[in-house]
Amino acid sequence: MKPTDEQAAATDAFRAGEHLALQAGAGTGKTTTLALLARNTKRRGRYVAYNRAVAQDATARFPRTVQCKTTHSLAYAAIGHRYSHRLNAPRRPAWQTGKALGLAKGIRIGEREISQRALSNALLRTVSRFCHAPEDTIAFQHVPRLRGLEDKEAHQELAAHIVPVARKAWSDLQDTHDGCVRFEHDHYLKIWALTRPRLDADYLLLDEAQDTDPVVEQIFLAQRGHAQLVMVGDSAQAIYHWRGAKDVMVGFEGTQSTLSQSFRFGPRLADEANRWLHLADAPIRLTGTPEVPTEIGAVDHPDAVLCRTNVGAMAQVIALMAAGRRVALVGGGDSLRALAEAARDLKEGRRTHHPELVLFPCWGDLQDYASHDPAGRDLQPLVNLVDSHGADTILAAVARLAPEQHAHVTVSTAHRAKGREWPRVLIAGDFAQPQGDVQAGLAGSPASTRPVDDAEARLAYVAVTRARHHLDLGGLSEVRDGSGSATEPARPESRARSV
Repeated sequence: MKPTDEQAAATDAFRAGEHLALQAGAGTGKTTTLALLARNTKRRGRYVAYNRAVAQDATARFPRTVQCKTTHSLAYAAIGHRYSHRLNAPRRPAWQTGKALGLAKGIRIGEREISQRALSNALLRTVSRFCHAPEDTIAFQHVPRLRGLEDKEAHQELAAHIVPVARKAWSDLQDTHDGCVRFEHDHYLKIWALTRPRLDADYLLLDEAQDTDPVVEQIFLAQRGHAQLVMVGDSAQAIYHWRGAKDVMVGFEGTQSTLSQSFRFGPRLADEANRWLHLADAPIRLTGTPEVPTEIGAVDHPDAVLCRTNVGAMAQVIALMAAGRRVALVGGGDSLRALAEAARDLKEGRRTHHPELVLFPCWGDLQDYASHDPAGRDLQPLVNLVDSHGADTILAAVARLAPEQHAHVTVSTAHRAKGREWPRVLIAGDFAQPQGDVQAGLAGSPASTRPVDDAEARLAYVAVTRARHHLDLGGLSEVRDGSGSATEPARPESRARSV
């Protein structure tokens, strides 16, 4: 295929040896463009992929002068193999690990009793968060905030108790012989990152740069002194800030280039995508391919239903199964099963060890928290789902999920749909349902300057650009741009997550 003018410009900048940040919109052929760059030089390169499947696909598309690996595979070759005997060790309950490290009993903070099991879960989550952070030492900012224990003073008191034990856990993990903490792949990646590694290559290609793990960012940018850096991504698809990801394309010192010609869909869908790109204040606008027919309107039998939240996805699964459809869920149902089991425990008067719900003694306490505490608003859909259908119905639906290749329809959150595409896509209604008081964000209100939050606009952009031939806007059809709206997505809380 003849390169577009934008691809040719990127190739010229690459040949000139410039560090390059390539903004590539949905369906614009970013991997094809990176392979084109690699074929225009005899130098040795490394393509850094975000998962093994992408790396394997890239290996088949790139010339042999480019090594295609994930950061984990690079770290394993350098250091991780020393811990191979500790990987895949038998699972053990967190409370046992905590006890082995000295967490012998629970504590009380304010009005909340925090059990030894809850502390042990928080301990392991602290180590996990540290493994994805750029810091060299575990500190208070790595301790997760527990539901019902959000205020600063309470969190600092919790951190003072957790941090010393987490540092002890990290020392345990660095032992190449044996230890009491179960060793995971992220552990050797962090250990490798702390060695300040130098990658042996003339140039590096970083994919999905808009959602880069801070540890990967640290490794990648440190190679600037001896290698040409090329990063590719779509800043408008930066939708993982809530879990610590960073858009490293922002502020990158290098030539800024773009890919705006989408080969996935036609002009009508490109116009819809551009509406959300405008609301997200994104640095790119898309042009559709006229030869690709794309319709926008009602879809009776979609290939995929995209939802705002995991709970919204579960509601869709239940409804579609009730209609006799075989349903697949992208990512599987493990997280929803865990939430449903936790809800069942609370409803039956038992405490749960689920990290999101661990501090609630009963279901009524959780209902009250979700209904009246601003920090609990994003749990309200879960409460509604369980109260409407029951935990057993949810668990039964999860057990009936079909493999995607055998399903009539695939359900996914917009987050998990990133990088995917389907012929016919329906947007679920949970995009359009506000949570809490959002009157100040409604168009036409004196306080309104932007009707849709940037993060919500980016998520909507991801959702609408998954369709190739037919898009049903569904829940997003009620949301208009700054000209006016009656309903808009809620502005997420600072620590909002897709429950």
